[in-house]
Amino acid sequence: MTVLLVGETGTGKELFARGLHAASVRAAEPFVAINCAAIPETLLESELFGHEPGAFTDARVLKRGLFEVAGTGTVFLDEVAELPLKLQAKLLRVVEDRRFRRLGGSEERALSARIIAGTNCSLESAVTDNRFRADLFYRLNVARLELPALRERDGDIPILAHYFVKRHAEAEGRAGLRLGQDSVSALERHRWPGNIRELKNVIERAVVVCTGDVIQPHHLSLQRRSFIPLVETPAGGMIRIPAEGKSLQAIVDEAIHTTIGLTGGNLSAAARILGISRPTLARKLRDEGSARRTILASS
Repeated sequence: MTVLLVGETGTGKELFARGLHAASVRAAEPFVAINCAAIPETLLESELFGHEPGAFTDARVLKRGLFEVAGTGTVFLDEVAELPLKLQAKLLRVVEDRRFRRLGGSEERALSARIIAGTNCSLESAVTDNRFRADLFYRLNVARLELPALRERDGDIPILAHYFVKRHAEAEGRAGLRLGQDSVSALERHRWPGNIRELKNVIERAVVVCTGDVIQPHHLSLQRRSFIPLVETPAGGMIRIPAEGKSLQAIVDEAIHTTIGLTGGNLSAAARILGISRPTLARKLRDEGSARRTILASS
């Protein structure tokens, strides 16, 4: 069946998808990972479905798409929420009918691969904001697996940390290197906004800078990582998050106002940049104003 993996960036969605593939009867067949956010929109359809010679300018030879390359294996559509609406309609047909055509071709081909989709955002919200097709969401949301953030998996932090130390130390020819208990405690206290990917990078750096046999807390550089210094808005503005943290609603409100300021007060342009509709943006501004009035009245 089709699987939808939901989790923050860095929680290991692709690794989990590979695990599903390896544990299935398709394990000996190809596993094809596609980052929907990384491929330019103009090339995405050709990458997925392939094309016939002459399908468009510079299409001189036949190209097999990734759905075709996967054969009877697994296709992992990472960051599926980033697919353009036009391509979502074509993907819906592929998921429903299990058939597709190469660009410029007339022959329908059967899709034999299993589809796993991954996203780090709420597809339900994307559907509400008309950024993702509801019918495609329901077709992908068959078996839904939510991957928790690393900060919600306290018991996993030491296990993963020791694993990464062993792996990177062996690669550096320092098999005896280990984590000190103080370092383990420091890792457990950290919030890990970058999840497992951030932990892996922290350990990799610690292995390189540590000159002794035991990794100490100062090798981890977590003091510099005790807060997210800047969050970039879609329009290019910056939001600072202090060490004590900031609520998600406060971040959202600041992102909205920063983007509106960068567009010179043009709500339509700001809504396009934020990836929401203008009525949704207007409603968020009204809700924020109402909340502020309530707070003032109660004080």
